[in-house]
Amino acid sequence: MPLTSTDFKFPNETAPVYHGKVRDVYTIDNDLLVMIATDRISAFDVVLPKGIPYKGQVLNQIANYFLDATSEAVPNWKLSEVDPMATAGIRCEGFRVEMIIRGYLAGSAWREYAAGARSICGVALPDGLRENERLPEPIITPTTKADAGHDQNISGREIVEQGLVSAEDYARMEAYTRTLFRIGTDMAAEKGLVLVDTKYEFGKHNGKVILIDEIHTPDSSRYFYADTYQELFENGKPQRQLSKEFVRQWLMENGFMGRPGEKVPEMTEDVCRSISERYIELYEHLTGRKFVPAPQDNVEARIEKNVLDFISNLNL
Repeated sequence: MPLTSTDFKFPNETAPVYHGKVRDVYTIDNDLLVMIATDRISAFDVVLPKGIPYKGQVLNQIANYFLDATSEAVPNWKLSEVDPMATAGIRCEGFRVEMIIRGYLAGSAWREYAAGARSICGVALPDGLRENERLPEPIITPTTKADAGHDQNISGREIVEQGLVSAEDYARMEAYTRTLFRIGTDMAAEKGLVLVDTKYEFGKHNGKVILIDEIHTPDSSRYFYADTYQELFENGKPQRQLSKEFVRQWLMENGFMGRPGEKVPEMTEDVCRSISERYIELYEHLTGRKFVPAPQDNVEARIEKNVLDFISNLNL
C-alpha cells in the first residue's frame, strides 16, 4: 500500500510538520530536518489522487546518490539516509525560488516557445529552434516557489530587484546550479542518458548558501536516452525519456493540465504500476544499482523507529 501521508510526533519538534506536494518535513530542535519522501505524485502543481508504489524510496535514494556524489563541489544539507524513504539533514532558511536549468528546449519551455515566446525568464531565444533541440549553452530559467498553486517564471534580475535573494547569494546560486548541472550531465552520460533539464533549491545556513531538497530525480529532472536522441530529433519524433513528462503527457491526452474545472483521469492499478516501473527503471539506469524494494509491511512504524533511533544517537 503506497504511503501517501504521515503524521508522526517526534520528540522536540519545533515547528508543525510541512506537507509538501511529495515530501513531509519535520523540524527537530530547530536545527534538524527529517524529510520523508512519500509515494505521492504531482503534476501541473496538482497532487494526484493515488500514490505510486516505491516512488518515495526511489526518489529518496536517487537524491541521496547525487547529494553524495556532488557534496565536494557544492555543500548540501544531508546528514544521513535514516530510512529508505527518509533523510535527515541540516535545517536551512530556504530561498523562495527554484533554480531551473535547461540544456535542451523541452517541456514547458518548448510549450512557451511554440506559443510564440522568444524570451523565457529574461533569457532571449532565437527563432527557428525545434522541440528537444540542444541549446548552444544551458540556460537558467528560475521560478518563484509557491506553497500552493502554480510557480511563476521570474528572471534573475527580478529575483534580486524584488529582494527575494541578495545579489551575492544569487550569483552563488547560479554558479552552484551550473556546477551541479555539469556534474549531473557527465554522470548521466556515463549511463547512456542525456540530462535535459532539472531544478535545484538552495537555502542558507550559518551565512552560507547550501543545496537543499532533492536533486536529479525524475520528479525534478528530465532525461532522454542518448543512443536514440539524434535520430529521433532529426526525424521530429518524440524522445524516449525517463522523467515525469510521460505522466504529464498521459494527463494531457486525457484532458488534464491542472486548469480550473478539469478532472484528473482515473488512475487505474495498471497506470500506477506502469509509473512505478518507470521510476524503478530510472533508479537502476541512473545509479547502476539494482533496486531493492524495502519491506511494505508496517512502513510507517519502520520509518518512525529509524528516525527515533537516529535522533537518539545524535543525543548520546
